[in-house]
Amino acid sequence: MIRILTDSTSDISLSRAAQLGVEVLPLTVLFGEESFRDGIDITSEEFYDRLSKVDTLPTTAQIPPETFIDAFQRLTADGSQVLGLFISSEMSGTYQSAMIARSIVGEEKISIVDTHTVTFALGLLVETACLLRDQGLSLPELAAELEKLVPRCRLLAVVDTLRYLKMGGRISGVTAVVGGILGISPIISIENGLVISVGKSRGRKAGFQFIRKWLDEKEAIDTSLPVAFGHTNAPKAMEECMAFFQDKTEGAQLCPSNIGSVVGTHVGPGAAGLAYFVKA
Repeated sequence: MIRILTDSTSDISLSRAAQLGVEVLPLTVLFGEESFRDGIDITSEEFYDRLSKVDTLPTTAQIPPETFIDAFQRLTADGSQVLGLFISSEMSGTYQSAMIARSIVGEEKISIVDTHTVTFALGLLVETACLLRDQGLSLPELAAELEKLVPRCRLLAVVDTLRYLKMGGRISGVTAVVGGILGISPIISIENGLVISVGKSRGRKAGFQFIRKWLDEKEAIDTSLPVAFGHTNAPKAMEECMAFFQDKTEGAQLCPSNIGSVVGTHVGPGAAGLAYFVKA
């Protein structure tokens, strides 16, 4: 049996993880002196409620090697093998912790793929890994297919507020004020394992139109594979996004997701977007 292990930044709900047969290890979210296991001690709704009241952004702590050692030993005790899919190595030391644990537990039963992504794009890779696992692929075959899919995985989302980008020092106070007055919505993506801005629009709908143009002119969605939609505590915004791109995603398995603490800290509530695989 092949067991798939991910972390809470994949933003896969515990109920969905149970359906997929996936185990999720939590990162730690820190609000000052208070620490919470992501998705266990603090829900997404509670996280965004706390986020709305802070003057300093929360931080996250990576999963330590000891936690991975325990998980790997437990999951392989019955002879099973493990595929690990975790937050981008460029964003967190979690991937390195997993690699250290793998070298200690034994490498023959464990494969780890650096996803170079996070949030519902990471969740999309996990969902796809489960489909491939259920097709009967061996662990080396499964890892090889995921390695091929990682460069094809994309995320594009429209940010609703500039407040948290300003708090995180990613834009200046002047830019935030002017942008707020003009109703500017940045469009974010993930490139080289890090969250970046790829454009801006006047409002969410214009942001979706920016993404549609991106899909039309740069790269089409592979609808033979799943497509994920995500939001930061704004399910209606995600529904708008799903409706807006319905013609682009027809025939694909759709995977909705609530963006959690890692990306949510920097973009704040109200963001919505999609993750997909580019046609090969």
